[in-house]
Amino acid sequence: MDMMKMMGQLQESQRKVEEAKNKMQQEYITEKSSDGSLEVTVSKAGRVKDVNIGQDLLQDNEQLADYLILTLNKALEKAQTAYDGELENIARSSMPKLPGMGF
Repeated sequence: MDMMKMMGQLQESQRKVEEAKNKMQQEYITEKSSDGSLEVTVSKAGRVKDVNIGQDLLQDNEQLADYLILTLNKALEKAQTAYDGELENIARSSMPKLPGMGF
């Protein structure tokens, strides 16, 4: 494979990764607590966008804290999985085929 073509493919791959990262800042995942009294929305880039707290949770600080931790962690896990998956797809589809690489 010629070096110029490989460099061009690497630059194209880098451009696609940057586009995907920017796009994932605007794509959201919403997660609810098991009873639906808490809802959080995070971007696929891992930023919290919104938190909706049911009135009943506002009366119980300990339960609210537990729900926030559990629900935010679930949402952020899903966001990270989506983020990693999209970047992996870009790498598989656009990286040059190099000897010894598993793509």
